[in-house]
Amino acid sequence: MDETLPPLIQSLLEPQRYPHAVVQVELVQTHISWVLLAGELAYKIKKPLRLPFLDFSTLALRHVCCQDELRLNRRFSPELYLGVVGIFHSAQDPRWSGEGPPIEYAVQMRRFDDAMRLDRVCARGQLQPQHLSDLAETLVAFHAATAVAPLASRFGSTREIIAPARDNFHDLRQLLPQAAVHTRLAALQAWTEAQFLQLAPLMEARKQGGWVRECHGDLHLANLVLMGTRVRMFDCIEFNEDLRWIDVANEIAFPYVDLLAHDQPGLASWFVNEVLSRSGDCASVQLLRFYAVYRALVRAKVAAIRMAQTHDDSAEALAHIALAERLVAPPPARLLITHGLSGCGKTVASNALLQTDAQASTLRVRSDVERKRLYGLTLTQHSGSATGAGIYAADAHLRTYTRLHMLAEMLLRAGWSVIVDATFLRRADRDAFRRLAQDIGVPFAILAPQATPVQLRERIRARRAQGGDASEATLEVLEQQMRTVEPLGPDEFV
Repeated sequence: MDETLPPLIQSLLEPQRYPHAVVQVELVQTHISWVLLAGELAYKIKKPLRLPFLDFSTLALRHVCCQDELRLNRRFSPELYLGVVGIFHSAQDPRWSGEGPPIEYAVQMRRFDDAMRLDRVCARGQLQPQHLSDLAETLVAFHAATAVAPLASRFGSTREIIAPARDNFHDLRQLLPQAAVHTRLAALQAWTEAQFLQLAPLMEARKQGGWVRECHGDLHLANLVLMGTRVRMFDCIEFNEDLRWIDVANEIAFPYVDLLAHDQPGLASWFVNEVLSRSGDCASVQLLRFYAVYRALVRAKVAAIRMAQTHDDSAEALAHIALAERLVAPPPARLLITHGLSGCGKTVASNALLQTDAQASTLRVRSDVERKRLYGLTLTQHSGSATGAGIYAADAHLRTYTRLHMLAEMLLRAGWSVIVDATFLRRADRDAFRRLAQDIGVPFAILAPQATPVQLRERIRARRAQGGDASEATLEVLEQQMRTVEPLGPDEFV
């Protein structure tokens, strides 16, 4: 028995205390909770403490937070969160039913295979792009359905955004007293303050636009689990409204930065791109690095708090600080466009570039996706357009490429490298994007995969038979492209 544990937790480690079959009780501790794994169920008990960002100091406050945890997590994992249960009698002889008021409360959960938590799947090298695609789909759908912060509320105001970022620096200086660490924190705080001044108008506009919502708030890999083929969220922030009512860009930043912390930049890049392709919220990317640095320092602070409780070394906290330092110094941006007939492999090639991006600093915009978004269609919804008509008419082409140009410019000016995935069969369209790169001062290149006519036709037939892709290219479209394509000129290869 661990005598450093409170008597209640020591007692609840005894299997006979439970009203259901339990052979052994395992204890998992976080810096704010004890989780008792008992048979098919888990019981989460909040530690009686007060921190700058939470208050569990009284039984009444812990009870309210347990109820909030149940309500909020049932939004996305109702099968896992079963109820709030009282613990009765005494700490030395606790019981799950009894007379009189409870002495403590626990959130009762159904257990899942802990090995399928995404941090552990990732550590085994088994986390795949399709897992992040599924998470992106789930997250975008959740954000679309969750409550929007009232305009009159404090949530999402610039004051509420910068306050926790400043708190991170204050708390980290208290937890990590080394002078060298303070110097590094000072540089990160200076970057944060400068970015905040620059981005504050956009932050306010985002709230006005309804992008501040009641989110999960703590969406790192250890709070995601693979159940079958689907990724499920759990253990959201229940103890602090200000940490939950946030811009969705802040939420997206947490899995992104945690994938980086797990040395998976390709998957981090893939996740962000999958989110953006579904949400269309490309403006969020202008805030992504600011929030990623904030999230890295949140993890540093949590690690430092745990260090103070367990007397471990500061390696984990320092690693997150180092990640924040890398985030504030991204590699130079570049612009890459694709060129080629339908079925030549443009999207496959750009997929590979995203998934092997060692800096996780590349974003992709696809003509097939943005064209449908312009016309109010979902990614896989068929427009019913004839060849050269409907959303593929000349005016639709101009409108689509104008949008691609606008998005590329916005993302490049925000410091991200950009891949524009489109056929770019016309020289004039390619030249417009070359000029954009020159105007912004970034390198420009054309990615032009090659395939034979037989391969092109086979791929188009296979893609249409399989379904699920934004492209509506048919063999008729391919034949038209072959007649009208303007091949790359000699000067375009440089």
